[in-house]
Amino acid sequence: MALGPVMLGLDGLELSAEEREILCHPRVGGVILFARNYRSPEQVAALTAAIHALRQPRLLVAVDHEGGRVQRFRDGFTRLPPVRRLGEIYDRDRMRAKQLARVTGWLMAAELRAVGVDLSFAPVLDLDHGISGVIGDRAFHRDPEAVADLAHAYVSGMQKAGMEAVGKHFPGHGGIAADSHLELPVDPRAYADLEHADLLAFERMIHYGLAAIMPAHVLYPQVDDRPAGFSARWLRDILRRRLEFQGTIFSDDLDMAGAGEAGAAPERAEAALTAGCDMVLACNDRRAASAILERLRHVSEPVSQLRLIRLHGRGHPTLERLRRGPVWRRAVRLVHDYDAFPLLDMDI
Repeated sequence: MALGPVMLGLDGLELSAEEREILCHPRVGGVILFARNYRSPEQVAALTAAIHALRQPRLLVAVDHEGGRVQRFRDGFTRLPPVRRLGEIYDRDRMRAKQLARVTGWLMAAELRAVGVDLSFAPVLDLDHGISGVIGDRAFHRDPEAVADLAHAYVSGMQKAGMEAVGKHFPGHGGIAADSHLELPVDPRAYADLEHADLLAFERMIHYGLAAIMPAHVLYPQVDDRPAGFSARWLRDILRRRLEFQGTIFSDDLDMAGAGEAGAAPERAEAALTAGCDMVLACNDRRAASAILERLRHVSEPVSQLRLIRLHGRGHPTLERLRRGPVWRRAVRLVHDYDAFPLLDMDI
């Protein structure tokens, strides 16, 4: 059975009989986990194992685990600082900041891989314009070159741990105050202004081989009359053709208020996939997710299947074995105190 184009949320700590049936639907391709699905590392490892055992190829399992405000698994996992801290260090010591970014990306991904998670929706590539509260310290920096520099190092650490990266929120959510969870933000800037600022970080990371991107539920009316995540202009013309991105495109959560412009849940999913997304997220509304599965008519392109398969996590130790290793212990000390000690002998 191929991976379908829909990623779903779950209700609790283990799979119900109904969820097992839903996850075997041919239009399902993945699961996204939240704090409601987490009690302990052992519990979530059992949950991911149950999800992976349902089908071949196995469903993708993802989570938002950026650090700072956005870290779904906390007790039993290393508390990761917001990546803004790396940007602050970058301003005084670029080499150290990049080394620290690599260690942080590795630690985040290594702990998630140890419990069977394939993907973290990270890193954030938005610029910190000092405007957006929902982005804020989730962004590395204001300077797109600094963002790309730090994100490149962060992603190399993730890849060392066996996880590919998902850059978000294309083409940039940091330039407006509105929160797309609550409303549809409108960014009035012209394409040329975005091209020489927010888009630069995405362009650099695409050239570095970024595996996946998540577009924003943001409207840029000087570029297109549809929000980026539902816009063929943004996803097919600009992202695919102009920026030559060959990886996977995930929608942001279709339950968010910023997605409302596209209609009811099935219409949102159809619009996002038609515009160029490979997989859409339906995270928090089971009735809406069921409607998407029942009414979706989109036929995925064969290349979408290849893109999704490449996102499966690669090899991992148990969490117990990971924690016995000296690299993990030093990485944990570093993220708790980025000024703790030299980095030159870190094998990451």
